Amino acid sequence: MPVYEFTALDSSGKKTRGILDADSQTAARQKIRAQGNYPVEIKETTARKKTQKTSSALSFHIGKKINAQEIHVTTRQLATLLEAGIPLIQALDGLIEQTSNRYLKKSIAQIKDTVNEGNSFTAALEEHPRLFSKIYINMVRAGEASGSLDVVLERLAEFGENQAALHSRIKAALLYPIFMAFVGIAVLVLLITFIVPSITSVFEGTQQALPLPTILLIGTSSLLQKYWWFLLLVMTGILFGITTFLRRPEGKKMWDTCKLSLPGLRDLNIKIASARFGRTLASLLSSGVPLTASLQIVKNIVNNSVLAEIIEQAGEELEKGKSLSHIFKDSSYFPPMLVQMIAVGEQSGALEKMLEKAADSYEKEVEAKILALTSMIEPVMILVMGVAVSFIVISILLPIFEMNQLIR
Repeated sequence: MPVYEFTALDSSGKKTRGILDADSQTAARQKIRAQGNYPVEIKETTARKKTQKTSSALSFHIGKKINAQEIHVTTRQLATLLEAGIPLIQALDGLIEQTSNRYLKKSIAQIKDTVNEGNSFTAALEEHPRLFSKIYINMVRAGEASGSLDVVLERLAEFGENQAALHSRIKAALLYPIFMAFVGIAVLVLLITFIVPSITSVFEGTQQALPLPTILLIGTSSLLQKYWWFLLLVMTGILFGITTFLRRPEGKKMWDTCKLSLPGLRDLNIKIASARFGRTLASLLSSGVPLTASLQIVKNIVNNSVLAEIIEQAGEELEKGKSLSHIFKDSSYFPPMLVQMIAVGEQSGALEKMLEKAADSYEKEVEAKILALTSMIEPVMILVMGVAVSFIVISILLPIFEMNQLIR
C-alpha cells in the first residue's frame, strides 16, 4: 500500500502535516477529509534506495533530521509492542501515530509499506542504510530467524542507549578543556594584536636598544597585524592537507598505527577499541549472529584499520579450526585480560557474558582515564597561559626598567 505525505488545513485554518497509507491518492484525500481536515497537498513518498556505501561508525547512522536518541526510543517502543503480542504491521502503525518527527514518521511508514508487500522486516530496514547500521540489521535478521524479534529489539535499544551515554560522558569531560583552550588562544591573540601595539608604541620614539623579548613581542604583534590573513590561509591549507591525507587508506593506516604506538595514548586507544569490540560482539552473539559473521561486522566498529585487519584475519583463522583466544593471544594490541576472558567464555560456552563483563570493565577504565587526563590538562593550560602572559608583561616592563635606570 502506497504511503502519502500530506499538508492539510484543520477546522480552524491551521496548517498541519502528516503521513498516511492508502490505496490511491483519492483514498488518501478521503481519509484526510474524514479526519475533519481539508487537503492542500498530497504526494506519494518513495523509499530510499539501498546504497553500497559502508560505515565504520559504532552507533546507528542517522540522517540530518533524525537523531540517534529518537531511533533508540522508537526501537524500545517497537520491542514493547511486539512483546505485548501485537503484530508487526499494527505495531508499526502505532509507532507512526506516536512519532512526532515527521521525517522518522515517513521512514517508518515506508518500512511498513515494504513489510506489507510481503518482504521481511530486515529487508525493509536495509532500504534505509543511513538510519540503521549493519549491526542493527544483522541483529534484527537473527531475531527474525529465531522468532525473538522483541528480545533483540530490546537489546538493541539498550545497546544504543548505553553507547550514547558513554559517549556523552566522554564528551562532557572533554568539553571544558577544549572550550578553555579556545578562550585562552583567543585572549592571547587579542592581547598581542590589539593591546600590545598600543603599549609598545611608546618605545618607538626612543633611540634606546630594546631587549630581545621586547623585540620578539613587537615582531610577533606586527606579523599578526599585517599578515593574519596569510597565517590563517596557511593554517587552513595545512589542516586541509592533513585531513585529505588521513582520509586516504595509507594515511589512515599510518595514523591508526600511531594511535596504537604513542606513549600515553596507546593504552587509552587499546582500551576504547577493546570496549567497543567486546560490547558489540557480545550483542551480536546474544542475538544469534554466528561468530564469523559477527567478526566481519565488528571489524568496522573498532575505528582502527590495524585492528580491523587483525579481526579479519581472526575470522579466517576461525574457519581453520583455531580458537578466538588463541588467535588474539599472539597480538600485542589485545589486552591479556580480554584474551583470558575470551578463553574462559569459549571453555564455558558463555562467550557473550564474558565479553560483556570485559566491556563493562574497559568502559569504566576509559572513563576514569579520560577524567584523569582532563584533570591534568587544566593545570597545564593554566601554566601555559601564565607563561605566555608573563612573557608579555616582562617584555613590556624590561624597557621601562632600563629607561628608569638611565634617568637616574
